[in-house]
Amino acid sequence: MSNVTLIILCAGNSTRFGLQAKKQWLRIDHQPLWLYVTNRLKNLNSFQKIIIVSHKDEISYMKNFADDVDFVEGGDTRQQSMLNGLQNVTTDYVMVTDVARACIPEDVILDLIKNKTQADCIVPVLSVSDTVVFKDDTINRDEVKLIQTPQLSNTEVLKNALNTDIEFTDDSSAIKSIGGTIKYIKGSQKSKKLTFGDELTSLDCLKAPNNCCFNGTGFDIHPFEDNKQMYLGGVKIEGLDYGFKAHSDGDVLIHSIIDAILGAAGAGDIGEFFPDTDEKYKGVDSKLLLNSIVTFIYNVGYEIVNIDVTIIAQQPKINPYKIQIKNTIAKLLNIEKQFVNIKATTAEKLGFIGRKEGVAVQSIATLKYYDWTNR
Repeated sequence: MSNVTLIILCAGNSTRFGLQAKKQWLRIDHQPLWLYVTNRLKNLNSFQKIIIVSHKDEISYMKNFADDVDFVEGGDTRQQSMLNGLQNVTTDYVMVTDVARACIPEDVILDLIKNKTQADCIVPVLSVSDTVVFKDDTINRDEVKLIQTPQLSNTEVLKNALNTDIEFTDDSSAIKSIGGTIKYIKGSQKSKKLTFGDELTSLDCLKAPNNCCFNGTGFDIHPFEDNKQMYLGGVKIEGLDYGFKAHSDGDVLIHSIIDAILGAAGAGDIGEFFPDTDEKYKGVDSKLLLNSIVTFIYNVGYEIVNIDVTIIAQQPKINPYKIQIKNTIAKLLNIEKQFVNIKATTAEKLGFIGRKEGVAVQSIATLKYYDWTNR
């Protein structure tokens, strides 16, 4: 086993990517890109440890996918994410790469490892074949290099180099700024970085996402509470002197949909995202909670196909509000209203629902992977 730790940076927001899903969550068959890159590099070299630096909102979900790597919460910048990852490195050398470089060839990885003792930072580069102009002046293209990742560094030197308020765009720039030594090796055109989304068509190592669909169920139930406004499916129910007893606004229908969506994605339940012990969710509008979950679901590489909801209530009467609820939920989910179905039934006067003491809702959600090949 080599004395090298691998850090994969995937805590970014993909603001320049231009696709619905974050780049780190594009599915390669069933694997999210970050896991595909991790497994690919793991098969090319025996790293002592692999560290995944993740966005804080996704780190818990990432842990569902792998047990043999360490997950670290990223920072607001690439450099802060690197520093967070480096705190967990105990090996003499560290290889840092961006998840955006998905198709790094084996010879680049092996060349980095082979040269690890030759300088403080080993860097793959590409030469420039076109004429280069800098500030309106043509410069010698033989003196221009395009820097790539992964870069392999002496761990302590890299830590020292990053211990500054100056922001660097890569490891070698930081190490060079403190007088560290750099060795350049031959990079590869196949190590193209995913930045704007259009690079996907030129990366032949990536398979299309699997076309499976995923189902999840959600169930929620709330008793009534006097002197509270009732909201159901994001719609204000008029003419009542009671609402739902709950930590939030108690919208039992939205809570059920949230659990169905999270279930289809294998992402836990509503309580894990919005614990009822947290005062910031006291009385919160459940539409805001659903908005947050929908953003999360799209970020991690899914699309919502359809929702089917069954409301079980002796009262209030649901039929006058079904169309309004359907329209509201469709808008919140960013899908057409034909893919939202709202059903209502009574409890035939049985149990606490039949006694007009509360309402229950059962939901089923269907998701599929975002198809980045059909963008």
